[in-house]
Amino acid sequence: MAWLIERRGEHIALVTMTTNKANAQNPAFFADLHRAFDRLESEFRDCAVVLTGTGRVFSAGLDFDYHFPLFARRSLAEVDAWFDAYRATNLRIFTYPRPTVAAINGHAYAGGLITALDCDLRIATDAASQFALNEVPIGIPMPAVYVEIIKYALGAPAAAEVTLFGQVYDLAEAHRLGIVNHIVRAERLIDEAVAWAGRVEPGCHPAYGYSKRALQASTLRAIDDARRLDQDLLACRMTDLGGLRAHARRYRELKGREPPWEVPGPKVAE
Repeated sequence: MAWLIERRGEHIALVTMTTNKANAQNPAFFADLHRAFDRLESEFRDCAVVLTGTGRVFSAGLDFDYHFPLFARRSLAEVDAWFDAYRATNLRIFTYPRPTVAAINGHAYAGGLITALDCDLRIATDAASQFALNEVPIGIPMPAVYVEIIKYALGAPAAAEVTLFGQVYDLAEAHRLGIVNHIVRAERLIDEAVAWAGRVEPGCHPAYGYSKRALQASTLRAIDDARRLDQDLLACRMTDLGGLRAHARRYRELKGREPPWEVPGPKVAE
């Protein structure tokens, strides 16, 4: 389902992610994201952007039903092609030259939290939401490109903690770590996000875009370097046998049933 885009006031575009119930990220989500940003660039050229989800979830991250079978096929070329497309979605938000505010309406996990961290500012409701970059304990390596985005958003020490240990944080801990910049009552979430996005009027968007690019300059250079690491090693690590078995364990925990794809067995001693 195409994402909803509506004007709030004269110069704010409220973008509501609606690909699926939890905004689980898969090729349909990636396509919806690009279509939405194509529209922002053609129909809402004078607008800052507020990005939000629906219900109790901002985004649940990667769609396991799509991605775990993809990784289990162990095709390095297929994983590389997938990551090229995935990388483009996050970089499109991260480098967007106008103000971007994530209005985090609920839980944000893994790739869904990276989507929020792509934005310039993150505002969350005072609900009992959870936040996690829990890829590593699931057996998914964090792409080097995303590590640079996480470091830009949180600083290196916090980025190391949340990336390497994959803990699930409540709202207070997320605020302490800088995952969330501001906390508001649920009924005020969109209004507050719109107010922040509107602090820079359209005539100043070129100044905003230049200043944002300057702030990100060293990170973008690091992203260029990180891309080579991802090209050399990411697909191998995504298809590591130990990781594939961890994917299956996680699937059983969440779904309560056996994975519908072939799971590699343990190595048999000769």
